[in-house]
Amino acid sequence: MNQPSASGGLSIRNLTLSIGRGEKAKRILRGISLDVPAGRITGLAGESGSGKTMTGMTVLGLQPEQATVGGVIEFDGRNLLELPTKKLNTLRGNDIAMVFQDPTSSLHPMLSIGSQLTDHLCQHTGMSKREALERARVVLEQVKVPDPAGALKKYPHQFSGGQLQRVAIASAIMCSPSVLIADEPTTALDVTVQAGILRLLRELCDELGLAILLVTHDLGVMSALADTIAVMREGEIVEHGDRFQVITAPRDPYTRALIDALPHDGSGPGAAPKSAPTGDAS
Repeated sequence: MNQPSASGGLSIRNLTLSIGRGEKAKRILRGISLDVPAGRITGLAGESGSGKTMTGMTVLGLQPEQATVGGVIEFDGRNLLELPTKKLNTLRGNDIAMVFQDPTSSLHPMLSIGSQLTDHLCQHTGMSKREALERARVVLEQVKVPDPAGALKKYPHQFSGGQLQRVAIASAIMCSPSVLIADEPTTALDVTVQAGILRLLRELCDELGLAILLVTHDLGVMSALADTIAVMREGEIVEHGDRFQVITAPRDPYTRALIDALPHDGSGPGAAPKSAPTGDAS
């Protein structure tokens, strides 16, 4: 098992993002402030267009080229928004990694899994190919991909959707990042498959001390996984608190509306939303 990642996390303060200039500029993020501490899963929820995915992308410096960004994204004592591109490229994938909704967007269809997991590891760490392949085998085993040694020789199309997402997670943690951004990591999967991925994220957070920012529109997923939840609407955080407080006693009407739209275990007012399944499935 890997040693826990270095302590720390993210501290986002007054993050703003606009696209366009002057009066025609469209404000996408309106003063986002959020802590993503190590060893915790911080949920960022909201409907499509609320700005939650753009927040995660901006942390990695992947915002649109025409965007104007302000505020502070502090990581390891540095403001990521002030780093030169070369330095940010070094941090991206090495210290801060991302898992996307569709694993095929981050995996090349024509390259073996072994090649894809080891190439960037060798580049970032200077490991030999042999050492990197062994590291890849260990990480695939850690994320519960069957027959890790055999999986290294396969190609993306030879995996099911759930197993492919596990491979994508393995790719994200290959360089032992301290921060992991998971953007709707279960949305494209069947409900029973979602359960295994959610359980895996919880285990990685606890075992490696990762700071995980979980981006999703699904408060049911949040209720099963996140330690704290921030709810976004139109580029602003309208509510932020402990998972239990946000789910059972929301303060903002928008949060209440999101919860009321979910399937519930009970029929009475204030009933808790039906949580995502937590069993282990691939």
